[in-house]
This record gives sequence, C-alpha cells and structure tokens, in this order.
Amino acid sequence: MAVGWLRGTRYMHASGGLLAMRGFMQISIGDQLDEHARRRSIAFLNWAHAIDHFVLLIYPTVVIGLEAVYQRSYSDLIALSSTAFVAFGAFSLPAGWLADRWSRRNMMAAFYIGCGLSLALTALASNLATLAVGMFFLGIFAAIYHPVGMAMLIEASQARGRSLAFNGVCGNLGVSLAAGISAALATWFGWRAAFLVPAMLCIATGIVYLRLTPDDRHQVETRQSKPAVPLTAKHAVILFGLFLIIAMSAGLVFNLLTIALPKIVDEGIAASMPLVLVGSIATGVLVCGAVAQLTVGRLVEWVPPHVIFVCVTALGFAGNLWATYASGVSLMIALAIAIAAIYGQVTVNDIILARYTADAWRGRVYAVRYFTLFISAGAAVALISLLHKSGGFSLVLGINSLIALIMFLSTLGLVALIVSIEGRAGAVQPAE
Repeated sequence: MAVGWLRGTRYMHASGGLLAMRGFMQISIGDQLDEHARRRSIAFLNWAHAIDHFVLLIYPTVVIGLEAVYQRSYSDLIALSSTAFVAFGAFSLPAGWLADRWSRRNMMAAFYIGCGLSLALTALASNLATLAVGMFFLGIFAAIYHPVGMAMLIEASQARGRSLAFNGVCGNLGVSLAAGISAALATWFGWRAAFLVPAMLCIATGIVYLRLTPDDRHQVETRQSKPAVPLTAKHAVILFGLFLIIAMSAGLVFNLLTIALPKIVDEGIAASMPLVLVGSIATGVLVCGAVAQLTVGRLVEWVPPHVIFVCVTALGFAGNLWATYASGVSLMIALAIAIAAIYGQVTVNDIILARYTADAWRGRVYAVRYFTLFISAGAAVALISLLHKSGGFSLVLGINSLIALIMFLSTLGLVALIVSIEGRAGAVQPAE
C-alpha cells in the first residue's frame, strides 16, 4: 500500500500520473472489499457456531414436555436424541473430506439449510420414529460445522487468536441460550414451535449466506498443499498421534466436568439450595471458560502458543486435582480453574494444529480431531455413572484429574517435539 501511494504521488504531475493514481485507488478499493468479505465470512462462521450447539440442545429441553404428549417415560424419550449425537460425531469425518474436495462454502450452506430442514421434519413428526429420523438428520448436518467451519475460520482470520477465541465464546453462547429459549417457545407456542422457529431462521440464514458469499470451488486446486512448517513422516506421525491423545483426554475431561457439574455443585456446596440457585452457580463456573478463551485469544498474540498450551494444561491438572479433595467454596474455585483451563486450551490447540497442517488438508485433519472429541461424550457419561456409583464424585474427579495429567504429559511431549521441529526449520532457512 505504501509503495503504491509513493508511485501515485511521484507521477501525479507527469503525463501518466492520473492513470497511476487511478490504479492505486482501484487497489485500495479492492483491499477494502476483500476485508469486508473476510469479516462477513467470520461473522457467518461465528453465528454458525452458536447455531450448531443451540440446535442440538433443543430436544433435551423439549423432551420434558413430550412425556405427557407421547405417554412415555423420560428415559425412553431422551434415548431418541442419541441418534443426533451419534451422527454428530460420525459424520464429521465425511464432512471434512467433502469440504476439502468440493467446496467449503457450499458445505456451510448445506449446514444452515440442512439443519433447518431437519428441525422442520422433527417439528412436524407425527410419531416417535419420525422424530428419531429428524434428530438423526439434524446430527448429520450439525456435524458439518466443526471440521469445515474451523478450517474456514483459520483461513479467514489467518489463525488470529482473538478471532478464534471469540468464535469459541459464540459456541458457548449457543449452549447457554438453548435451554432458556427452547423452554420459552415450547411454553408459549407449543413444543413444535421450539423446532420450527430455529428451522426458519436456519433456512433463511443459509439462503442469505449463499447470496452474500462467492463460490469457492475454483480454489480447491489452488489451496496450499504444504503446511507453514513442513514435517518429516516420522515427526508427522508422532505429532498427530500426540494431538489425538490430547483430543481424547481433553474431550473426556471436558465432558466429565460439564455433564457432572450441576450434580457436583448440588452435592458439594448447595445440597440445601433450590435448583435454580444450583444452576446459577454452575453457570457462573462455566462463564470462567468463556473468559479464559478470550484471555488466551489475546495472550497467544504475544506469547508462543506452545508455551501457553503447557501452562493451560498444567493449570487444568492442578484444578482437577484440587477439586478432588475440596469442598464448599474452595471446590467452586477449583472447578472454575479446571473449566477455564479446558476451555482455554481449545483456542491454542487449533492455532498450533493449523501451523503444521496444509490448508488443502485442514478440513480432514480437523474432522479427525473433532470426531475424537465428540465420541468421548458417550464414554464420559458411562464413566460418570460407573464411578459415581462406586465412590461418588470424589472418585469421578480423581479419575478426571488422572486423565488431565495424561493430557498435560502429552502436551509436554508435543511441545518438546515442536521445539525440535521449529529449531530444525530455523536452522535450514535459505540464505538471502
């Protein structure tokens, strides 16, 4: 930009000066248009992350009222949602592959419109079988966001920490608002409205998204096929193997904490308090996760990501270990630290992974990562049930701290490998 401006000034009074200045103005306008397109893309991705988590949590709220409608028990009805969560994990793999080979933009349009149509099908279901089918298709289309949306966000934001952190907070916002909004719609307009209103919103957003974002199919062949830092085959296997261990352990720690949190609060500090207050305390603890994500998003622009990664996972282990032996207010502080750490590591994890992953492969790599994260939810539920029955939440939190330790040790190994790789990459830089 500065060079263009100097050239425009130098030749302003020459015969070609007007043309030079006109060229500069065209470049400036082009840059502004690109910047507007980039920001618009990030805004759609942030909105999609909120919607993704919101739509999956409509049914767990609405199901309470369906007991009277279908004359079935809660345990029978809630089991139907498993079709959505199984699809949500399993279909992240083909979604990432298809986005890399076909079109990320079109896959995101399919996410919006597909979620909307699936919600409409669920709302219009006349029996439990159709309800389960609608939930299954919702899981399929909801699975698109994480592998595809994260690859697009990394590209659009250039892996900027604060952009990734804010996107994470948008997802948390979708989780937080789902129960309240769904309950309100079901109470005021009936349970079908809890699905139909978001359905119309999703479909409308998908149509607008297609109109405002350009087709990117022509970019498939031009995407970078080499990462920012090339890896040997041996280093690639070790690095991505460690990432898988970290993803699985992070998924278990996250799900064990978030699923069990209300009951931990109830038993640990609020046994005599009303349910609303228990929920408020649990929500306050979860807010620490959003604050941590925003903080890490800023820090990563000043501190090397792998350094933050080690610190955050160490903090997570310490928080979980403290929670194992704490009670009362100190238990809440320990849980807040553990939650903050597990949320904070998400942002820095995505940034590090992007550095060693070529853009052309990023959808597939993130698909594997998020598949590993999502399948841990089922294992976490089983662990909570088994461990709580055997030794209460002291045992649950003790095992969780052990898993957090495995995550921390894997992170240490990952960082040692990164230091070695970066050192070798710096040593072989070509001379100017």
